Amino acid sequence: MKRMDIYDATQVPAGTQHHGEKAQPHRHYISRGTPEYRKLGIALFAVAFVNFTILYYVQPLMPLFSRSFHVSPAESSLSLSVSTLFLAVSLPFAGAISDAVGRKNVMVVALIGSTVICAATAVSPNFAVLLVLRALQGILIAGIPALAMAYLGEEIEPKSLGLAMGLYISGNSIGGMSGRIITGMVVDASTWRMAVWVLVFIALASTIAFIIMLPASRNFRPAPIRVRDLFRSLAQPFRSTTLVLLYAVGALLMGSFVALYNYIGFRLEGAPYHLPQWLIGWIFLVYLMGTFSSSFVGRLGDVWGRQRMLWMNVVLMGIGVAITLSDHLILIILGMCLFTFGFFGGHSTASSWVGSHKGVGKGQASSLYLLFYYVGSSVGGSVCGVFWSRGGWPGVAGAISAWLCAALVVSMMLRSRARGAA
Repeated sequence: MKRMDIYDATQVPAGTQHHGEKAQPHRHYISRGTPEYRKLGIALFAVAFVNFTILYYVQPLMPLFSRSFHVSPAESSLSLSVSTLFLAVSLPFAGAISDAVGRKNVMVVALIGSTVICAATAVSPNFAVLLVLRALQGILIAGIPALAMAYLGEEIEPKSLGLAMGLYISGNSIGGMSGRIITGMVVDASTWRMAVWVLVFIALASTIAFIIMLPASRNFRPAPIRVRDLFRSLAQPFRSTTLVLLYAVGALLMGSFVALYNYIGFRLEGAPYHLPQWLIGWIFLVYLMGTFSSSFVGRLGDVWGRQRMLWMNVVLMGIGVAITLSDHLILIILGMCLFTFGFFGGHSTASSWVGSHKGVGKGQASSLYLLFYYVGSSVGGSVCGVFWSRGGWPGVAGAISAWLCAALVVSMMLRSRARGAA
């Protein structure tokens, strides 16, 4: 017998409804193995792919921005930092708007708007206009990550949620990696503006697939926007020292990660390597280490404990960045692999710790984690430009190492708190 497309989680047995009493609304969940589930998987992969492709495609283009717009490496890094900063501060408001008008509606507007603005960046007359457009992109992209997860939690049968979430996360990593590789390859044959146009067409096709494939919400219940309640709920997680420490870890790790990838391109296109843009783009394949480490470290955390895994991954990042100080290209790539493995392992450990923390609403706690995570990206990615200008790669590696030392101290504080609670 084939499974039905819809799983009704709250059917009311006959004879239990009293006369004159309104029946409770049924929750219709989408089950694994059904046509709707397969369509949803394609749609969520597409939206995640577009999200990270559009957000991070500028990273390998920063050296070209420096030359085209006559700006410093630190200034060129703002092309990513302004997006992640405005994304961070917009996250809570995007969630509140979606509570009122629906998850899919907000995601569709975010996808279409960010794709249109991506097209506008391809014709930016100067760097100031590019930054304004990238800031607007960050605001719109904020309507995707948190809402996609909220949609999954509302519409998917709980037993089928793991695979759907895995497809979404894989779309994130593959989108981030593909955007960098595609831009690197197109730039080598043409210009950075043409590379952006290629991404626009890919984003447009993915947006159409998302709109067609994503099933309409069945379990969404609109709620009015109450600004006072929003700020009150966002303040609640700050009462937990554990959550505050986890937010600090997320910011420090993401700041270190973005700093390394922002300036490794500047290093590899210069002496003694002189690598072409297409080859620098392919180096982002080391992101696949993160796709593996996220699930692998998560399983180890269940056995060894999140506290231990967190500081071990921070140490691994430190070893990786130290290896990149070598002048040998193979060792540099090896160091990037270790660093990337440690980052994704540490990030998945910290974010799952936030999600499982008791006593605070999971939505508010996770939104604030993402806020600090992206603020760390903005600050770390731009501040390290000063260290690059003054000290080259050793300056960048030194700044990253300092942030990782701070993250290690915070992770040890978390371990001590967990032991005390036990």
